[in-house]
Amino acid sequence: MTTVQRTAAPRKRAAARPAKWLSRGAVQIFLAVVGLVWLTPAAGLFLSSLRTEEANASSGWWTALTAPGQMSFDNYAALLKDSGIVQAFWNTVLISVPTTLAVVVFAALAGYAFAWMEFPGRDWIFLVVVAMLVVPVQIGLLPVAKLFGALGLFGSIPGVILFHTAYGLPFAIFLLRNYFAEIPKEMLEAARMDGGGEWRIFSQLVLPLGRPAIASLAIFQFLWVWNDMLVALLFADNSSQPLTVALQSQMRQFGSNIGVLAPGAFLSLIVPLIVFFAFQRHFVQGIMAGSVK
Repeated sequence: MTTVQRTAAPRKRAAARPAKWLSRGAVQIFLAVVGLVWLTPAAGLFLSSLRTEEANASSGWWTALTAPGQMSFDNYAALLKDSGIVQAFWNTVLISVPTTLAVVVFAALAGYAFAWMEFPGRDWIFLVVVAMLVVPVQIGLLPVAKLFGALGLFGSIPGVILFHTAYGLPFAIFLLRNYFAEIPKEMLEAARMDGGGEWRIFSQLVLPLGRPAIASLAIFQFLWVWNDMLVALLFADNSSQPLTVALQSQMRQFGSNIGVLAPGAFLSLIVPLIVFFAFQRHFVQGIMAGSVK
């Protein structure tokens, strides 16, 4: 290597550093802008929920940033005194939490069975499960409504839970089966040679290794059920309706009553945000799982 070549290499590396810093800075600025754009509606909704209906009618929510005296928690105090909204909130919890747990538990068991257990017709049954992914939810609304009416489940919380569980299982089984299938076969065989049964292998080996995928599935399922209105609008009555249906009913009765709708909508929004940010580490691990295999 000549002297010119030896001196040219450090110069190229020195010139590449500013370009790398600039590209990294551009990416960070872009992500910051995207984050601000994504958070702006939530911030606007929160500020609107703290203002009176007259203030919201006369000016935009951003004016609260320069006049903080117009903000108070009176709307939330009035909302929490509304027994219908409070009951709808707890109905949403009673629907979302059991549905998420049922989908995760049944999908984990079925995913392990489809991935590592031999039984007659396994592949054909799994194909049926995959085929159910393309069935729109709207197709099953009327037949299931008639079935639930005959069983006495129509208009009840258990009926909404059963529908969400049944509709969420195909995707959940497909996701966890594919994730569990990536576990090294030698690891499971070693566990069997040590005397481990299927339940012990599933509970002490497969579940800890599949925690990222299970956490991602739980987040997706919880957000889907919490934000659902179509299924609840059909299968829930006034005593079992969730928060989304209650807010829609308030909008239909009182029109643009921002004093009620804004705090109610933010209450419905903040719970999924808390769940997402609490489990975002597991969510990212589940999304990236398998990308570096």
